Amino acid sequence: MNLYYLAFSPRGLALAQKLAEALGGEAVRCGGPVTLGGWTAEHFAPGAGLVYVGACGIAVRAVAPRLTTKDKDPAVVAIDERGHFAVPLVSGHLGGANELARRIAAACGAVPVVTTATDAGGLFPVDDWARAQGCAIPDPKRIKAFSAAVLAGKTRRIRSDWPIAGTPPAGVELVTGGTPCDAALSFTDPGPGILWMVPRIVMAGIGCRRGVPADKLETALEKALAAAGIPVQAVAAVCTIDRKAHEPGLLELCQTHGWPLRAYTPDQLNRVEGTFTPSAFVARTVGVDNVCERAAVLGAAGGPLLLPKQAGDGVTLALARMAFGPDWKWNR
Repeated sequence: MNLYYLAFSPRGLALAQKLAEALGGEAVRCGGPVTLGGWTAEHFAPGAGLVYVGACGIAVRAVAPRLTTKDKDPAVVAIDERGHFAVPLVSGHLGGANELARRIAAACGAVPVVTTATDAGGLFPVDDWARAQGCAIPDPKRIKAFSAAVLAGKTRRIRSDWPIAGTPPAGVELVTGGTPCDAALSFTDPGPGILWMVPRIVMAGIGCRRGVPADKLETALEKALAAAGIPVQAVAAVCTIDRKAHEPGLLELCQTHGWPLRAYTPDQLNRVEGTFTPSAFVARTVGVDNVCERAAVLGAAGGPLLLPKQAGDGVTLALARMAFGPDWKWNR
C-alpha cells in the first residue's frame, strides 16, 4: 500500500511525519500549492492509503465525490492531530483501512476506532481475510450475504483449492471436494450466490514489438488467460525485459488494471532456470533467447509455467504461478 498523509497544522504535520517515518509514505501540509481537493484527486487510487491528520469531517467531504465501489476505493483513515484516535472511514476490509488504522495506532499510541460489524463483534471478516491472503473478490456484492450470516451466528463453509494452514476461526468450516460451500478460494467461479475469492498469484510475461497498442496486448492476454482457464483477477503483475519498461502499450495495460510492471535485465532473464522456447532472433536482438517465459517465471520467483509462449500480432505472452500458502490470519 502506498501511504500518503495530509496535515492541516504544524502539530498535525509533525504527527504525519512521525507516521511516515514509522510506516513509510509521504507527508505534506495543506496550504499554498497543496490543496485538499488537489491532493485527494492525486492520490485517490486503488491500493493507496490516504491518511488525513485532522477532523473526520474534512476527510469525508474530501473523498465523498470520488467514492465508487468497495473493491476500487483506497483505504481512507482520519486521525486527530494529537494522535488520540485513528478512524478508518472507507474500505475498512478490502482496501485495508482497518488494518492501516491499527498500524497507525500502534505507531503513535492512538486508539483504533474500528466500526465494521464483524470486527466489532470479534467475528470472521471474510473480506479482510481475502485481502490479507492476497486475493481479489470479483463480485464484492456477494460479501454482504456471507457476512450477514456470520453476524447471525451461522456457520459458513469455505472450500479452497489450496491447503489452508491452521485452524478455521469460529463460525467457519473448511470443506473439500464437491461439498456445498458458501465461499470458495479458487481460479474457477463457484457459481451464483457463492462468494468467490481469487488468489493474485499469476505473473504475465510479455514481450512485444515497439509501438504495439494496449488493446492488442489486452486481446493477447485475454486469449492466454482463457486458454489456461485463469481469471484476469488472478494476475498479480506484468513482467518483461528492461528495454520495454517504458513501452506505452504495456504501461497503459498495467495502469488500466492496476498492475505493477516489472522489468528485468537480459542477465537476470538468462539466469532463470528451466526449459524455455528459444528464439535465435530474440537472442541476437535483446541478448536473451526468450523474454515472456523467462520473465513470467522470474516474476513468479521460480514458479511453474502455466502457459508456455503464445505468439501473434507482435506479442509474445506466457503465464507462470507463484507459490501460494494461505492461512487463517487476517490481521498482519
